Amino acid sequence: MILLLCAGLILIALVTSLMLALPALAGPTLPFGVRVGVQRTGDPAIAAARRSYTRLTLLVAGIAAVLSPLALPVTGSAVISATVVLVADLLLFYRAHRTIRAAKLAGGWASERRQAVTVDTTFRTDPVRVPWPWGLPALAVLLLTAGVGWARYGGLPPTLPPFPGYGTAPAQREPTTLLTAFQPVIYQLAVIVIVLATVAAVLRARPELDAARPRGSARRYRVYLRGVATLSLLSAACLNLSLFLAALPLWEIATPGTAWAAATVAPLVALLGAWLTWTIKVGQSGHRLPALPGEEEEDSGAAQRDDDRHWHLAGAVYANRRDPALLVHARLGPSSWTLNLGHPIAWLLLGILTLTLTVLAALALAGVVDLPEKHSLF
Repeated sequence: MILLLCAGLILIALVTSLMLALPALAGPTLPFGVRVGVQRTGDPAIAAARRSYTRLTLLVAGIAAVLSPLALPVTGSAVISATVVLVADLLLFYRAHRTIRAAKLAGGWASERRQAVTVDTTFRTDPVRVPWPWGLPALAVLLLTAGVGWARYGGLPPTLPPFPGYGTAPAQREPTTLLTAFQPVIYQLAVIVIVLATVAAVLRARPELDAARPRGSARRYRVYLRGVATLSLLSAACLNLSLFLAALPLWEIATPGTAWAAATVAPLVALLGAWLTWTIKVGQSGHRLPALPGEEEEDSGAAQRDDDRHWHLAGAVYANRRDPALLVHARLGPSSWTLNLGHPIAWLLLGILTLTLTVLAALALAGVVDLPEKHSLF
């Protein structure tokens, strides 16, 4: 019980820290997902919303920490308290978003500067390309896992525990087949394909530029994109390494246990630390990167044309039928993109994803997939 309580308090502290950092990492012209001009970044209404959000977020964390010892015997889970804190913090974030948006409308901030759109054609003529060499570590781990699995396959028992095996009953086992034995390799291949497709889509997405600082924001965003692509490919390597370590107990090469489970999670912890460090350093769209000579005082006198009416859920969801872009940089989160739900292809992609997940879930529940056993294949 004490360990669960400590875990719950750690999760509450982690959620609170991330939610406090979320508005701090956003660009100065996007406080709480509301687009404002550079002349309004220090407005008292924005400062007041930040102070209120910070105080209430800390208050929620304090209440949760006090009530956790009382709620834990009832819930029996350390995750529930952290989930409640997360939901409360998201509601507070949305409250701050609505407060700043109301101040923007009441003060007529949008009419203080002419609205303009910044276009940098070099993102098409000289685009940021996929840094393929950084994908080699993920491929190397995939080949290593496939080689170890193939060498071990002939000596595997007739049944195997479900992969990755954590949280399942010791007696719950499955027939040893190529599919069950090489699940880690299949997952690793899926990770590489998904990451490469995501990186390619992000690099082709519309750049997030600032009409007030067109030259500086374009340079920063190019550096920012290179970092996102590089870290994404390294993320695939970390995920594949974690899958490789989880596969060793499956193939009876390593002894499963708490220590080995911690070793399996270690690459994911390192990955999270790398993303957090890099995100804090560069900020949303790279706005924290240092300015070059001549960029400090850059101001075109324009404001970015970006209608708040097309953004929903505090800048997490975008829907604009007149916008031809399929993928746009989200206002919520320093390194996040979102589909334009006003684009018909976005709904087609979401429909395919929903259908695929529904079919897989139905097959899993119905148990209609009957795989041949290992010894019937050889």
